[in-house]
Amino acid sequence: MGLQNVPFSKAEYDRRLAKTRSAMVSAGIDVLFVTDPSNQAWLTGYDGWSFYVHQGVILPMEGEPLWWGRIQDANGARRTVWMSDDQVLGYADQYIQSTTCHPMEDLAQHLQKMGYSTSRIGVEMENYYYSAKAHAVLTAQLPSAHLIDATALVNWQRGVKSEEELVFIRKAARISETIIGIALEKAEPGLRKNELVADICHAGIMGTGEDWGDYPAIVPLTPSGLDATAPHLTWNGNQMETGGITFFELSGCYRRYHAPLCRSVFLGKPPQTMLDASAALTDGLEAGLIAAKAGNRACDVANALNEALTKVGIERGGRCGYPIGLSYPPDWGERTVSLRPTDETILLPGMTFHFMPGLWLDDWGLETTETILICETGPAEALCNVERKLFVKD
Repeated sequence: MGLQNVPFSKAEYDRRLAKTRSAMVSAGIDVLFVTDPSNQAWLTGYDGWSFYVHQGVILPMEGEPLWWGRIQDANGARRTVWMSDDQVLGYADQYIQSTTCHPMEDLAQHLQKMGYSTSRIGVEMENYYYSAKAHAVLTAQLPSAHLIDATALVNWQRGVKSEEELVFIRKAARISETIIGIALEKAEPGLRKNELVADICHAGIMGTGEDWGDYPAIVPLTPSGLDATAPHLTWNGNQMETGGITFFELSGCYRRYHAPLCRSVFLGKPPQTMLDASAALTDGLEAGLIAAKAGNRACDVANALNEALTKVGIERGGRCGYPIGLSYPPDWGERTVSLRPTDETILLPGMTFHFMPGLWLDDWGLETTETILICETGPAEALCNVERKLFVKD
């Protein structure tokens, strides 16, 4: 199919390949096998809901990458990748969920034919999509090769976003503003939570203007009351109640790019401790934005946030952010840098993060967050425009 359907220019894909190959050289890798669907898409444009079976991208040091996967998904690859059709490899359906054979047997045959039977082959070992069985079979089928752990090698190359990518993230941010606005507007006592989430999902897929909405890598997280003491609960069919807080952890998505945004609403009159915590969280976010300058470290952002929270007696553990961009389920993070006191990664212009200092206490939870962009100079830019506060509806 070539470049007819892909979202980016050939120059953009060339940039990505060059960065990845440079990292391969540094790691001593001859050929890379990429299974993370986000990394596959970033390198080739492949976009399909087929990551529940074994598939991946073979990246040699020269020439076009190859997409490899289930034969019935090969047409989807030809429709979405930028490479020529002969760079798409499909394996027979007999390998799918079989107890007598495995797709990695087919992959090994291709790698042998390409001359990599004794090479150093990079694989993403710490990955949702590369199983222990896959690694065992590939190792057995290539006994003279050296399988090298290339976990996050591609992920790290994705950290600094190109101008083309930032266009998509900004589109996602407009959708995020819309769906958060709908959540805050419609939340009221007596409304069943699933009905509210249905409205959120509808708006997210409708998008804004001509910018249609894609499915986000994480479903809406919308817990209320005591459920809001946990960060990753979804929804149920219960009615929203007076006297309870609900946080909304949502993201618009455009062409697989995300811009997560969280806000919280209290129905009724909130306790003063909750209002104080929200104010401190807002102060911490603003301090973190100032600290999120190019040349500063990831830990500087976390320390600025924690200093503001400590002033009001809140000791918050754990990280408070992570890089975001292109992603597939089950996570919209890039799984590299962490905004936490122990991470000394240098911040670079073009990096994008979900600055995510949620508070999950014994009796309630509160989330006010931002998607931020590290700028050439000055503080980070918050890409969404929604007031930072605890929203209250009497």
